[in-house]
Amino acid sequence: MEHHYTFLHELTKLNKKLLQLSSMVEERVRKATQVIESMDQDAIHGIIVSDYQVDEMEVEIEEDCLKILALHQPVASDLRFLIAVIKINNEMERIADNAVNIAMRVDTISKFKHPEAISYDFSTMSDKVITMLKKSIDALVAGNSTLAKSIFLDDDVVDACRNRCYEDIKERIKKDPSHPGYHINTYLLARHLERIGDRAVNIAEEVVYFVEGNITRFH
Repeated sequence: MEHHYTFLHELTKLNKKLLQLSSMVEERVRKATQVIESMDQDAIHGIIVSDYQVDEMEVEIEEDCLKILALHQPVASDLRFLIAVIKINNEMERIADNAVNIAMRVDTISKFKHPEAISYDFSTMSDKVITMLKKSIDALVAGNSTLAKSIFLDDDVVDACRNRCYEDIKERIKKDPSHPGYHINTYLLARHLERIGDRAVNIAEEVVYFVEGNITRFH
């Protein structure tokens, strides 16, 4: 009985840590999308220097998972949960890395001396990516595979935004060939946002696996 109680206690603690990590990552993504427009140097610096917090928690969660696997040898839904946590944990860390990449890319763009440059509007794409990430976290919390699957359709919208940005940036480079670096860095913001959306899809796939026991690969 004591062994069973300890096992459930460890799973509960693990779940809380994963939700804490998810909240941290979601906050960083929101801040990253905000600096695309504001180019606030303090906010950019804050995103970059705080990345270690996510890295440390990611390592801690992985170590907890391995410890539980070794000591308790879970089966069935408990084993699926741990496998899902290990994968989602890694996806969260990489999403945070993409938030840092966005901040660093915006910092680079802000240093270009290009007074005639027209900023690109990423608001629609940013909103959709944040929605996808929030949905994936909500689906994880609720154990809702239906909500998780709805993210797959959102991904098509994000991909369309990325493709549109690519075509727009090509035209901008043709009209303004003297500043290719500025425009290429702008397009790479779209790539970083798209990658966050892709990782939200990966999280959704793991939620479906945990809840239904089915391996799902949207792409």
